Amino acid sequence: MPAILAAYADVGDPAALVRAGLFVAEGRLIVERLLSLPDIRVHSVAVTPAAADALAPFLERRPDVPVCVCSPSALEAITGYDFHRGCLALAHRPARSRPLETFAASPRLIALEGVGNPDNVGGLFRVALALGAGGVLLDPTTADPLYRKAIRTSMAASLRVPFTRVEPWPSALDGLKSRGFQVVALTPDPRATAIADYAAEPDSRLVLVLGSEGPGLEDETLRYADVRLRIPIDPRADSLNVVVAAGIALNALDGGRVKTVTVKTENES
Repeated sequence: MPAILAAYADVGDPAALVRAGLFVAEGRLIVERLLSLPDIRVHSVAVTPAAADALAPFLERRPDVPVCVCSPSALEAITGYDFHRGCLALAHRPARSRPLETFAASPRLIALEGVGNPDNVGGLFRVALALGAGGVLLDPTTADPLYRKAIRTSMAASLRVPFTRVEPWPSALDGLKSRGFQVVALTPDPRATAIADYAAEPDSRLVLVLGSEGPGLEDETLRYADVRLRIPIDPRADSLNVVVAAGIALNALDGGRVKTVTVKTENES
């Protein structure tokens, strides 16, 4: 087996991939988007002949990326999975977290606390990209945005929207507060202000903090927030999915207007 292909034996073991400093992208659309991102160093691509033909225009633009073409059965034997999409890529994880101050130019950020479901994490990145959030801040317990299910659910948004881990949580957000950000906690607490009644200043900068669908935000985080907002819902409904809630809240906080934001990458700093 070629040495490059040997790395694909770990695609089903997230911990092994992290130890190797890699993450896996799955499916033609995701791999296409990965190959188009100059800030991510791609280790290699493993494809079936049909997928290689479909991806040819993108692979031709990346001669620096090794490509292994193999049969579906060989790919399944190496990975231990039936990847029916016929296309996988390995890429190098960022060497270090982004400094929090690199997010200071964005008018809107979202922060996640205790969101352990990778599908929800992926959905939240997709919402962040669609509705103009300039970055995603993660507490230490939130799932890995570079886990393959999170990348797939996000439609590669978790490769495109900048993110970083925030520690200690939530007090390290003081670095953004000192730059004029308000920390806005989204909670179902009926004592919180209805989001429609909250009037953000036109040039305000906000960090919208979202928790897991079960316990929600910790009491310490709610006390830390500058503002607590709720989305009024029919009392017969238990709650909103966190991805749905994030979309409603981001849209409401910007009055329905999507802002295009640019966050400076480490290579540009």
